Amino acid sequence: MTKPGLSGKLSLFGMLRRSLIHRRARSISALIAMTVSAGVATALLTLYADLDAKLHKEFRSFGANIVITAPASAPLRPDALARVQDIAGKDALAAQFAYAVATTDTGTPVVVAGTDFAAVKRLDSWWQVDSWPEPSTADAALLGQRAAQFVGNEKAVALNFAGHLITLHGVGRIKTGGEEDSRIYMPLAAFTAWTGVGPSVIELQMPGGAATVEATMARLRQTLPEMQVQPVRQLVEGESKIVDRTHALMYGAVLLIALTVAVSVLATLSASVLERRRDFALMKALGGSQMQLMGMFLLEALTLALAGVAAGFVVGSAAAWAISEGNFHTAALPHLSVLPLVFLLNVTIAAMAALFPARVLRGLQPAALLKGE
Repeated sequence: MTKPGLSGKLSLFGMLRRSLIHRRARSISALIAMTVSAGVATALLTLYADLDAKLHKEFRSFGANIVITAPASAPLRPDALARVQDIAGKDALAAQFAYAVATTDTGTPVVVAGTDFAAVKRLDSWWQVDSWPEPSTADAALLGQRAAQFVGNEKAVALNFAGHLITLHGVGRIKTGGEEDSRIYMPLAAFTAWTGVGPSVIELQMPGGAATVEATMARLRQTLPEMQVQPVRQLVEGESKIVDRTHALMYGAVLLIALTVAVSVLATLSASVLERRRDFALMKALGGSQMQLMGMFLLEALTLALAGVAAGFVVGSAAAWAISEGNFHTAALPHLSVLPLVFLLNVTIAAMAALFPARVLRGLQPAALLKGE
């Protein structure tokens, strides 16, 4: 008659349930650590999934990242804006500008720019403008913060270009901290009719990273070889660096949290093994195999990891939503696609943390421990 093994006396899941319940404090400690790991990983991976789109959207508020200039002493082709828009795509924002130096009623030279106010409002949403003109207003003028000091009457802006006089209705001021503060802006059609000067510059905001911007510039140069196509280096390079550094920061944060949690779970599981050496020794004496004991211990660690994934996914998704809403003003919805990665991370942490305690189990000597040695 064969001696029944440990599995004949207690089921594996019965022992697992007793272990988790009777050592509730340590189980809760390990569960909290695994939940934190899964929560942080879920939050960061969820944000990462939308990171590029959200950062590129933020950078779009800083205006153009490509400037297209006509050859010297020549205006843009009549179809230049349409061709640029067609090459860049429907998501790109573009506005054309014409420039001339006029004299104000105080005798001060000032740069006057003709443009489409509706297009500029979309392209340069970062401009601080008192009040944008109505699209139907043909004689409206926006005065730069410094340019406003050069006119005698901001409501009736009198300008002289090559003997041609015009009076514009000032509707507001522009403040950017840049060269725009020294200009007066007016509708492009009225500007061309007054000066006879056509548009010479197109400012383009191309969504996407540095690679997308470079590809678009290459197509523009190939299609419009007579024009100068230049990037706004501060925006293109700054956007690329910030996106790359944010990626690295998120990777580093996940790795750091994973290592911290692994150490915490390792300490908890090691203490659990040391506390239960007599129990494991007794199980061995009753016929339990080494594989059964290690399997039970690993199952305990994996159970805590799975429970941590379930709780952490909910907590992490909520955290990602709050962070996204607070910083980007758009909600980051839960992504089920990150769940396998979070699961893999937690299982890896649990397995690695259980390796050392499992080696301790292998070296247990039932006879010596049961004698109290």
